Amino acid sequence: MNRIVTLLIFCLFNTVSFSQTIAGYKWEDPAKAGFAVIEGQAWPTETAGTYDRFPPRAQSSLNPNVWNISHSSAGLYIKFKTDAPNLVIRYKVKGDLAMSHMPATGVSGLDLYALDPNGKWCLAPGSFTFMDTVTYRYSNIKVSTSFPGRSYEYRLFLPLYNSVSWLQIGVPAGNNFAFMPLAKEKPVLVYGTSIAQGACASRPGLAWTAILQRELDRPVVNLGFSGSGRLEKSVIDLMAEVDAKIYVLDCMPNLTSFADAEIETRLLASIQGLKQKHPLVPILLAEHAAGNVDGLLDTGRNTDYIRVNKVLNQTYSKLIAAGEKNVYLLTNKEIGFDINSTVDGVHPNDAGMQQYARAYEKVIRAIINEPTGPYSTTAPVVQSRDGYYDWRNRHNEILTLVKTDAPKIVFLGNSILNYWGGAPKAPLARGAASWDKYLEPLGVKNFGFGWDQVENVLWRVYHEELDGFKADKVMIMIGTNNLSANTDDEIIAGLKLLAQAVKARQPQTEILLSGLLPRRAQEKRVQVLNKGIAKLAAQAGVRFINPGILLLNQAGNIDESLFGDGLHPNEEGYQKLAVALVSYLKK
Repeated sequence: MNRIVTLLIFCLFNTVSFSQTIAGYKWEDPAKAGFAVIEGQAWPTETAGTYDRFPPRAQSSLNPNVWNISHSSAGLYIKFKTDAPNLVIRYKVKGDLAMSHMPATGVSGLDLYALDPNGKWCLAPGSFTFMDTVTYRYSNIKVSTSFPGRSYEYRLFLPLYNSVSWLQIGVPAGNNFAFMPLAKEKPVLVYGTSIAQGACASRPGLAWTAILQRELDRPVVNLGFSGSGRLEKSVIDLMAEVDAKIYVLDCMPNLTSFADAEIETRLLASIQGLKQKHPLVPILLAEHAAGNVDGLLDTGRNTDYIRVNKVLNQTYSKLIAAGEKNVYLLTNKEIGFDINSTVDGVHPNDAGMQQYARAYEKVIRAIINEPTGPYSTTAPVVQSRDGYYDWRNRHNEILTLVKTDAPKIVFLGNSILNYWGGAPKAPLARGAASWDKYLEPLGVKNFGFGWDQVENVLWRVYHEELDGFKADKVMIMIGTNNLSANTDDEIIAGLKLLAQAVKARQPQTEILLSGLLPRRAQEKRVQVLNKGIAKLAAQAGVRFINPGILLLNQAGNIDESLFGDGLHPNEEGYQKLAVALVSYLKK
């Protein structure tokens, strides 16, 4: 009896303490944001429930099981920015909190990640209580010591196997909070089974689609439907409504009950259904990951897994032999499962999810031409180092601009370009007069971002800033912000990947690869590095230019009269730079 009384007192004390803790909080509801904020939805403006995955009009055509499962929030996530050191998230779910082979933290829990100023993912570990209202508390958060007090970007991944009824995010009343708009990039659209839905990750952020989303930093739509993901025409028809970056069909684990002929029929019909509306969008087929795993002792299941993979391979081979383009195959060998990869011989554990995600990232990057390399300069990432503007908002501005006012000439670079002048408009303009006189008449658009490094421009090119139009010229002037963090060889490796990326997206455009402008106390290093950039330009088949030499004095140092801070030109410096660039841009 005393133990029961003690427990009741303990629970009452903690409830009162928690209530007092959050008394000074303000609460934000994604359903009341005033604009769509739930990422991972292919039909964000049509869903009846805030956290649904299909619109109501789809119900009549879908398998009832698929429709019911579509109310789960698998793969959905919310982006927001805050400077709060503490957050509380409370919400309610419909359904059992846990399953026999999957914990409550995966079935019904949350995951909160943040991006530091250099684009590195960080995890905010939360304490949680699973009751009628589920509550997650995140405390003592410090994303960066380099830029304290800033609002940083967060990504909140929602439950994998439950439907969210309502959700609120609380931050202390004195802190800033803002939901972020949906990404404008085309999504990776995944149709699959319970494995795609997220079984059996211990946390939503460890589902392979969530890992892939963070690694590609591109929208991923999760159409995983447990045991009901079976390449059904009704789902394929809905997928075909979406202009995706790539379609992924990963349904083989749910097709083991079908005859070989039926599996082939469903595969061909699915591919044809997507290609009828989007003939140029690649389609990636995936083998059953558990097929041919050495050491799994259930020979009956092994036989089924091997059989469906054989049908998939035969069908794929027929398509390739017939000349089908943009269809690809991810093999179980590439996924690399072993006896430690699953919970039950089928569903991945956290290690298996990581294997899945790595395999998918590798093959998708190859298909959509977004390679990476071993150095930081060759790993495309975002950044938030510049406090003058919002980096992602500027990126979204450019994605809108290229569709409404296609640039004739594009300048890719950092603050040296960003704060010169032109459009999209920046918060500063240090050389607007020379820009307006010399560059504006040529149709130059300014894709410079303050504090950008090579890897940040690479991310932007990968994320569609040069897609959908043909420019006359693209000038690349980037790398000075890498000088303190990277060797010359690493900078050149990044520029090589960047030049290749620009060339792939603007194959008929003249690419001007500029040497770095000189900067105070680093003139000699810049001179040596520019020789390496000139050599790279010759190898890459692009044109090297070096307008920065006009900003040096006779001693080979920067002409201080042309600079405001030893790095950024002043109005007179920009005037000299503009005149020099015009000679290249008019040729």
